[in-house]
Amino acid sequence: NAISFRMIDHRIIRPGRNCWRRSGADRVSVLIDGKAYFGAFREALKRARRSVMIIGWDIDSRMKLVRDESSDDLPVRLGEFIQSLVRRNRKLHIYILIWDFAMIYAGEREWIPMFRPYWRRHRRVHFIMDSMHPLGASQHQKLVVVDDRLAFCGGFDLSKWRWDTPDHRSKDPMRVDPDGATYKPFHDVQMMVDGEAAAALAELARERWKTAGGRRCVSGDTRNDPWPHDVMPDFRNVDVAIARTMPPYAGRTAVREIEQLYLDSIAAARRNIYVENQYLTSHRVVDALIDRLTEPSGPDILIVLMRKTGGWLEQHTMDVLRGRLLEKLRPADKGDRLRVCYPDIPGSGDDLCVKVHSKLMIIDDNLLRVGSSNISNRSMGLDSECDLVIEATSDEQRQHIAAIRDRLLGEHLGVSGEEVAQAMTETGSLIATVDRLAGSERTLSALDGRVPDDIDRQVPDSAVIDPERPVAAEDLAAEFIRSGDVEPARRHIAIPVAVLVIALSLAAAWRWTPLGEWLDPQTMQAVLNAVADSPFALLLVLCIYVIGGLLIMPVSVLIMATGLAFGTWAGIFYALVGATASAAVTYVVGRITGRDVIGRFAGPRVNQLGKRLARRGILTVVALRIVPIAPFTIINMVAGASHIRFRDFIIGNAVGLIPGVLAIVFFVDRIIAALHTPGWTEFLVLAAAVLVIVVATWALRRWLRKAVGSGGEMAQRDR
Repeated sequence: NAISFRMIDHRIIRPGRNCWRRSGADRVSVLIDGKAYFGAFREALKRARRSVMIIGWDIDSRMKLVRDESSDDLPVRLGEFIQSLVRRNRKLHIYILIWDFAMIYAGEREWIPMFRPYWRRHRRVHFIMDSMHPLGASQHQKLVVVDDRLAFCGGFDLSKWRWDTPDHRSKDPMRVDPDGATYKPFHDVQMMVDGEAAAALAELARERWKTAGGRRCVSGDTRNDPWPHDVMPDFRNVDVAIARTMPPYAGRTAVREIEQLYLDSIAAARRNIYVENQYLTSHRVVDALIDRLTEPSGPDILIVLMRKTGGWLEQHTMDVLRGRLLEKLRPADKGDRLRVCYPDIPGSGDDLCVKVHSKLMIIDDNLLRVGSSNISNRSMGLDSECDLVIEATSDEQRQHIAAIRDRLLGEHLGVSGEEVAQAMTETGSLIATVDRLAGSERTLSALDGRVPDDIDRQVPDSAVIDPERPVAAEDLAAEFIRSGDVEPARRHIAIPVAVLVIALSLAAAWRWTPLGEWLDPQTMQAVLNAVADSPFALLLVLCIYVIGGLLIMPVSVLIMATGLAFGTWAGIFYALVGATASAAVTYVVGRITGRDVIGRFAGPRVNQLGKRLARRGILTVVALRIVPIAPFTIINMVAGASHIRFRDFIIGNAVGLIPGVLAIVFFVDRIIAALHTPGWTEFLVLAAAVLVIVVATWALRRWLRKAVGSGGEMAQRDR
């Protein structure tokens, strides 16, 4: 189908097939790296008159938008800057929407947004945390719209650890986070558009705001021109296509334009495919690349990734999935037309590689794509995503696309874009150009990507770690039953399926019905305050957690309320003991109702997966506890129905709970104390709490690394 599509029509962009719509833009600029984007963002917002919409995965009020001396009297930190804008312009409204994130990301994010007072200081700063998506999904679009006339879209969030320059120096004194700590070099790309394209993105942003429960947004001043004066357009008078991923949710049908656009773009390539991305775990995209590599005269393919992704968890999940797909991809390269590389900078070593966060694809000199979508399964169907695409219709536009590719390659290879262009002209090949220019101190080095066998054996397949669609109860049941056994198994599977459906229904009820009013932390605190002075407090707390677990109440709310009711240290103790008791009881429920069904009626693949998970049960439970896949109780029940032993489950559960419990209780207690009695003492105690969490997290990661390192030896003994 891909080949026939390429032969029928050379046009790639097709509204209704692989994009939402195509709209005109008077000006388009591609902003490479944080200094360029955050500077342009700041200048655009200074010119805003009526409306600014910020739709993101994350935001941090403390981040500095500019790192050198500012040329004006406005603050450089994001939160203070936004507050100053609404104070000086009485007509300006600013709307901020971010993902209602899972606890796995608590250590990376600012905690104030969870409690919302900072972003609610001014009545014209509107703030929402978006939870209107399927279980396990995230709001991953990264949009900024100014007065419906100017818009940004790409890989950047307005959060910490994002600012950098194209130099990506290993030691840059300006590349520090809000706490003053240095972080890895960071590479990303954002596209800035105006005109009808910006108006279309404004429509998309308003729809997201409305879906998340926000009130009607004011219209922007379309007579205004907020384009930053010091940013030169890369394109003028060009069509921009908008491609989306939207998961099925609350009656909304799924939208998979982004995936289709990847497949159509790869199929249409004639000479070159250039990719920059955070991940490479999408089976369909990799299969499409394999198809092109097996052609006798297919295109050159250059993929730029990170050497290692973020932290320990990503390296032992997403990097493992990437390694498996690279093992499929490389053997297909019969004509030496594939390079998979990472940016190598002087002094980077193993721990300071450039973090490639861009989501960019360039096809020949014909198509430029910048957006939020990773080449991962979840970006194809589970997370909400938005990409912008330009398909050239003139030689001038093709020259601009080529210039952007050459500029990016020059940045990674430590040469100028002009040198890349000259080498491309002389060699006529993307791969030959990289091979000729590589090898200097700053270069693109070959990415091995292989994962040790002992680690690979511990990691389940992508359906668990990187799912492409929400998991429904009927799909889970279907996985457990072989097609030939459906009729005989019906009576055996009725109970566990009923339990699962009831559990999922309760989880939904806590979120979307009046039952959710009980989830207010103050309400839960009042309940726990009533038992705090009782001599049976521990027993009563255990009962509350167990009953809450059986009713599928979100455990994070219980932990927060426990910290408010009992204080820091007692709150941590009660929360850990209560959550562990709840996990144990719901694990047993899962084992009683589901284990026989899985053992008797699961297909061979599911049984083998369960047994493989059980070999490293503790690490599996740690990962499942902190990876945002499903509610607390659902994970416990599924673990009980699997091959994971009770002892491993309890140990892994306790270890996996520690970071979240510490973070919630410590921060809730210290932030409230700081707000009630602000002073140096309280802020020093808050800083000490942060230090404790950092040290505890470091110790946990060190223990996990040792546990992983011993996996091969343990597996050998098992054999």
